[in-house]
Amino acid sequence: VQLQASGGGLVQPGGSLRLSCAASGSIFSINAMTWYRQAPGNKRELVATITSGGSTNYAGSVKGRFTISRDNARNTVYLQMNSLKPEDTAVYYCNAVIREYTSTWPEDYWGQGTQVTVSS
Repeated sequence: VQLQASGGGLVQPGGSLRLSCAASGSIFSINAMTWYRQAPGNKRELVATITSGGSTNYAGSVKGRFTISRDNARNTVYLQMNSLKPEDTAVYYCNAVIREYTSTWPEDYWGQGTQVTVSS
């Protein structure tokens, strides 16, 4: 199983970006899908998570500006980021709890990270 994240880049304050993360491989089921971020010198922090049923949860710092969604048919999670601020600058990582066809239990998988830089 692999997670491939994309969509990062350089954007001015107040701008928008949309991140995508696609899971591929021998996937039986995907539970929660989550975006984390890590800025230089900081710990990795949860940004937003979405369950298989579509329930969502957000960090307080992004609530009202970011929207997480998923396309279960494409095994993909998205993060729409609006009204971006310089403090949103970080490497963004996707995480998914996935059960493979050959496994009894689900496991954690991580994408490679995509850089988001908010600067004028």
